[in-house]
Amino acid sequence: MNILQILPELKSGGVETGTVDLARELIKQGHKAVVISNGGKLVKDLTASGAIHYCLPVHEKSPITVFSTIKKIRVIIEKENIQIVHARSRVPAISSFFAAYQTKVPFITTCHGYYSTHILSRVMGWGRYVIVASNLIARHMIKDFGVAREKIRLIPRGVDLERFTYRAPGADSAKKEYAIGIIGRITPIKGHITLIRAMTKVVRLMPKVKLVIIGDAPASKPKYRQELEVLVRRLSLSKYIHFLGSRHDMPRQMAKLDLVVMPSVGEEAFGRAIIEAQACGVPVIASKIGGIVDIIRDGENGILVAPRDWNELSDAIIKVLKDEALRQRLSKAGRMSVEKNFSLSQMYAKTIKVYQEALNSFKIVILKWSALGDIILSLPALMAIKAKFPRADIALVTSKQGRQILSRYPYVGEFFIYQNRRGVEAIREILALASELRRSSIDMVLDLQNNKKSHLLSFLSLVPRRIGYKSGKFDILMNETIGGARIGMAPVAHQFRLLKLLGISMMPKGLELKILDEEMEHVRSMLSEAWLGKDQVLVGLNCTASKRWQTKKWPAEKFAKLCDLLAQKKIRVVITGTKDDMQEARRLLMLTRSKPIDCVGKTSIMELSALIKMCGAFVTSDSAPMHLAAFLKVPFVALFGPTDPKRHIETDSVAYKLIHKEMKCSPCYKAKCAHIECMEEISPEEVATAVEQLLSRRLPNQARDVYQPKHEPVP
Repeated sequence: MNILQILPELKSGGVETGTVDLARELIKQGHKAVVISNGGKLVKDLTASGAIHYCLPVHEKSPITVFSTIKKIRVIIEKENIQIVHARSRVPAISSFFAAYQTKVPFITTCHGYYSTHILSRVMGWGRYVIVASNLIARHMIKDFGVAREKIRLIPRGVDLERFTYRAPGADSAKKEYAIGIIGRITPIKGHITLIRAMTKVVRLMPKVKLVIIGDAPASKPKYRQELEVLVRRLSLSKYIHFLGSRHDMPRQMAKLDLVVMPSVGEEAFGRAIIEAQACGVPVIASKIGGIVDIIRDGENGILVAPRDWNELSDAIIKVLKDEALRQRLSKAGRMSVEKNFSLSQMYAKTIKVYQEALNSFKIVILKWSALGDIILSLPALMAIKAKFPRADIALVTSKQGRQILSRYPYVGEFFIYQNRRGVEAIREILALASELRRSSIDMVLDLQNNKKSHLLSFLSLVPRRIGYKSGKFDILMNETIGGARIGMAPVAHQFRLLKLLGISMMPKGLELKILDEEMEHVRSMLSEAWLGKDQVLVGLNCTASKRWQTKKWPAEKFAKLCDLLAQKKIRVVITGTKDDMQEARRLLMLTRSKPIDCVGKTSIMELSALIKMCGAFVTSDSAPMHLAAFLKVPFVALFGPTDPKRHIETDSVAYKLIHKEMKCSPCYKAKCAHIECMEEISPEEVATAVEQLLSRRLPNQARDVYQPKHEPVP
């Protein structure tokens, strides 16, 4: 693997040391290690291991610098053939995220701190995987940054057990003075003030004690060390407390210490100095806060005290230094804990496993949320995509009804619900869903919806590969397109034109809607209550169309007459529809002299499927029930008006009869029309004839299969 790590600088600190250590291990295991930073003392150690270093101003927060750095990082990614980009800090994460996005390289982050909820911190949750050093940071990223739990990878920091060798306390019997150490950057969060105040009591009772402060203030806050030095002088502790500055010989420094104190007052992400001290056999006292509690079990392998309580801290220091047996016990337990949980080899193995996981994972999101019939027709495409990418995680943005149907199939693992709101709410919905998709680290989006909203959603989701039709509807936001969005072709075949961009050409065969036994039983029960005879032929009528498409509706008067015509032929009719269609159904029932079975508003979408499956034929306008009939291999009569049948009828292996009165304005695709002549011209007599032809198997030439009605017995 070729791994790029990026962080602000390589001067000193746990993050910087961990970066160098990991690069060294990657080289040792035969991988390529590249690091980008603004430079520092550790660059020499990094390059000595065989790693490659590029010096860029990735530490600067200036928007101009961040923006200009994106291109430079992208060039490095391409030049070094980088396969994983691993960001270890917020500012360089911004530029490296967009560089990784442009080059389609997986992006990973490591959260080394307890970040504020500032907008710039959110980039640390954009990684395909988010590495955290403690449970505290995991909870923080999930709760405050909305990172999906499945993206979190817990990898505690590790210590090199060969460099930090064990030395039991009390081995030097000639020791006359005790040395306490506090290690880390000199910042307010580390609690130096608490420890300095605690030392006033310690030195009164144990004058042969000294405190060494290892580390320095960051360049942005040089005055903080000066403030601490003033406090030391004011408390008359100058001969007991010494500032050593930054040191790179930590194993040597640890060997001089009898106790390490970490009196943090803020949420520490982890505590690298703690495990280094424990590896060397040095007892540790620390604040009971943040990620520290993941390392220290109070009284077993260390001592925990309340943050900011310098009096409790001083008592703990005195107790540990005076009790040699306690020091011995804490020393041995600390070393055992590090060997078991925090070795460098464990950290390497877990991190490399995350890299391999990122390389092997691939997530696809498919957009298809309306209309229900079109969602049903996407099933062959979903089946083909899963066959092409069997190991990919496939997600679908669809409607609630779409999920109800498609969740029965193994092709989609995750669903995002889109309600297709209007006006200002539409913008809010798109922005919210785009944010959710960004957090999911999608590799590729396939836009089967093909409209302005879907193209905008694809773009805002920051998906590297966005595939869709060249439709003139914001298709500039897609980066892989194919023409012919309006070509006259059957819907499934039309979808497979787009799938050719993925190398998919064969349509799957034998796909059927999955209807549960209880759904079939519910329909049988309804038909039984309506006194459907065992040998009666059943024909279904979808009595209306969607609210939006009033131009697709066939008048209730004509449906009523059709019911009477079929009744004269001893054909039993069942009327179907949703609860929204109940008023139209009541009008139809008032107009007919026969007694059709009224199932309007009484079935779920899958119960409707079960009902259609029990019909010898089905009459419907261009709507979802028509597609259900096609999938269920039930012969149907399609009544078409404003839309083009070539683009909407899927007739593979099913008998059907098309009735379409072409007008000068056909196809108009208008949802509203003053006269709707195209639907008015269709007569009940010709529909009845079409139904009889299907039932008697006198089928038109375009029918691809002869349907033989199979009527399930009704109890």
